[in-house]
Amino acid sequence: MYLNGLCFITAGKGPCLTLKETAALVLSTGVKCIQYREKNKSRKDIYGEALMLRKLANEFNAVFIVNDYIDIALAVDADGVHLGQEDFPLKEARKILGSKKIIGISTHNIDEATAAEAGGADYIGFGPIFHTATKDAGKPKGVEALKEIKRHIKIPVVAIGGINIGNLRPVIDSGADAVAVSSGILKGNISENITRFFKALYRENQIV
Repeated sequence: MYLNGLCFITAGKGPCLTLKETAALVLSTGVKCIQYREKNKSRKDIYGEALMLRKLANEFNAVFIVNDYIDIALAVDADGVHLGQEDFPLKEARKILGSKKIIGISTHNIDEATAAEAGGADYIGFGPIFHTATKDAGKPKGVEALKEIKRHIKIPVVAIGGINIGNLRPVIDSGADAVAVSSGILKGNISENITRFFKALYRENQIV
């Protein structure tokens, strides 16, 4: 579901670019999954941005995931929702969204990961793998913890947190099914960063 092994998280925007311009550039460079994360704006503004991103994702045939807000995900017909440990319960979210929508869960340890899988999550996000300034996500888990998660979890595991071109290889080698990236894409030349990510992801067919 995280097509191309790379998902862009909209926790910021490119230099001198609006959110729409940033998302359009990312999608035009070949990214096939976009995850909308916004906690500081009004619900009205979040809805408006989510609707805009839904339309963009449709234009590029990309998967669109909304963080946290089940009602907004439904209102804009997002492909799914990504929930944190303190968000709406997975069981109840599934009742509301139905079986065809994607539900991902943020996890930080084995117990949370196995509970998410048992509860019917379609994938888990695991991290932060490395230190990240994008959000206060706690102590980095490292690639050894990622390997341990992969030994216990059968559903897709999306690695997140501080991932960039320089540290991507050990994440892939540890078995991540995909990576979710924000600043690693936004810092510098966005198109060049994404191209380098794809080259690394596809090398030796590590991620398909």
